[in-house]
Amino acid sequence: MPPPAPTPPEIVVLAAHPRLEHSRVNSALLQAARALPPGRADVRDLYRLYPDYLIDVEAERAALAAARLVVWQYPFYWYGMPPLLKLWLDEVFGWGWAYGPGGTALRGKDLWLVVSTGGGESAYHPSGHNRHFIDAFWPPAEQTAALAGMRFLPPMVMHGAHRVPQSDLVAHAGLYADRLARYPDWPELAELEADTSCIVPAGDRPED
Repeated sequence: MPPPAPTPPEIVVLAAHPRLEHSRVNSALLQAARALPPGRADVRDLYRLYPDYLIDVEAERAALAAARLVVWQYPFYWYGMPPLLKLWLDEVFGWGWAYGPGGTALRGKDLWLVVSTGGGESAYHPSGHNRHFIDAFWPPAEQTAALAGMRFLPPMVMHGAHRVPQSDLVAHAGLYADRLARYPDWPELAELEADTSCIVPAGDRPED
């Protein structure tokens, strides 16, 4: 009798950094995620998997199927995500699969953003050059989660990625690894709404 198939990881990490070889923060975070015990997380480096931007939608959906936690790990690009991660979102979170009539594949899962910024924390303040607190830039991702029936978890942010002291970076990567290892045993999760989904009427999307 063949051995039983391994249980799919309950965490999928989508790492998206166009120049990972030049990144201290995202390289350290990716290394921390990959150092988790085998079978804990499926760590997917999108720019390594899809250098031609030709995303295997079915493979990506299959990776998400058994996950409880979906992590988007990326550097802040013009107040949003890098282009390949946006393309991944456009193609993978499709109508009838992630949202809309019959689109329940992601319902009940958690979405967690793990983001690094070039500007320091003071830049993300009404008196700073970005004019808003960092939380003001989350609504598109938060609403994406709601549309897919996912729970949006409080993002993890490292500001000033280019200048962060090595000791702070090590601590940050350690906290990231600890969070991934302990999920879903996070105290703050008990305070979040379990269901923040919204229904999209079929008539709100024209026929192709």
